[in-house]
Amino acid sequence: EPVVSLAEVLAENEELEKEARAGAVKRQALYACSTCTPPGAEPAGICLACSYECHGTHRLFELYTKRNFRCDCGNSKFKNLQCKLLPEKCKVNSGNKYNDNFYGLYCICKRPYPDPEDEIPDEMIQCIVCEDWFHGRHLGAVPPESGDFHEMVCQACMNHCHFLWAYAAQLAVPPLTKVNSLEDEGIVLKVEEGEEQKKEIKKESGAEHQDTKEEKQTEQFNEPSTSSGSEFLNTYNYCSKVLQKFPVEIAKTRSETSLCKLKELQRKPFVKKDTATFWPSNWRSKLCTCEDCLKMYSELEVQFLTDECDTVLAYENKGTSDQETERRDPLMDTLNSMNRVQQVELICEYNDLKTELTDYLRRFADEGTVVKREDIQHFFEEFQSRKRRRTNRMQYYCS
Repeated sequence: EPVVSLAEVLAENEELEKEARAGAVKRQALYACSTCTPPGAEPAGICLACSYECHGTHRLFELYTKRNFRCDCGNSKFKNLQCKLLPEKCKVNSGNKYNDNFYGLYCICKRPYPDPEDEIPDEMIQCIVCEDWFHGRHLGAVPPESGDFHEMVCQACMNHCHFLWAYAAQLAVPPLTKVNSLEDEGIVLKVEEGEEQKKEIKKESGAEHQDTKEEKQTEQFNEPSTSSGSEFLNTYNYCSKVLQKFPVEIAKTRSETSLCKLKELQRKPFVKKDTATFWPSNWRSKLCTCEDCLKMYSELEVQFLTDECDTVLAYENKGTSDQETERRDPLMDTLNSMNRVQQVELICEYNDLKTELTDYLRRFADEGTVVKREDIQHFFEEFQSRKRRRTNRMQYYCS
């Protein structure tokens, strides 16, 4: 019974091993190892499983979470270190994206966190596009209360994702409207007139010209005619033209209203600022997913913006759910109460036990003999004896 419980407690480690063998994970906790990849070396990220198995005694710093990242442990960036979970790895992971976070530097000020030289208490907020972390005072705008928003897009990413300014007028916290911005902040802002607005103005001008032309034509038709037959013919011709044009106008109206939320927003004046923006929890569901917008997201490499499961909140909710399941086992609570060194030692012992017990039982399978109670007792006695002999020699190095 105790052995089975231990296996259940450390089942999570086996799941982590599976993730390490997989390709890019949609979102996962990552670490950087300054022992293996110090400043000046190529940036590299390692998964949670490798942080225990391959870098247990190294100097690590947490990167929190990154999207679509594949663990670098043991590839060409690590020189002679071989990954214990997956020895055969690609030399590089070309799909990974790196920034200064992998050297322990954050924000536009490129400082570590916590910063021993920074005496100003300040909250760090992660941009959901570039996934860098920023001091609140370096965002160009005062962050709302933490409970009022769920995601932030930094200044640089707002310039990259220029279409978000049109959404910010309605969805951002607080909404970036001309009235609010000018009265509340006293900042002179630029109202962008997009191409769609120009086209709309031109279209309306053309429509007015067309209406005037039709009015004149109608007046001509209404003028007294010298012949009742001529009057009938003129009326008939005019009605025919209107009826022929009617289906086209209906199709045109349907085409304009079906469809692109972004174009509808861009027809209205909106404020563009050189600041970060803050967004509520459900804002991604309100982004347009028409064909043109999806193509634009792909070109800007921000397809993830329409995926609500990509959010850190969704990731945290999943972790909370998993923790509630784990709390049912008191041994898991014990494991969670250990420090990192104790956790690493326990996982290493479990892996040794699993490997040696598998090899021991394989002998019985090869010989076709039955495993008896005394055989199991003998195994654990020998295992404990070997464990005592190698305890002082168990170390991990990154050469």
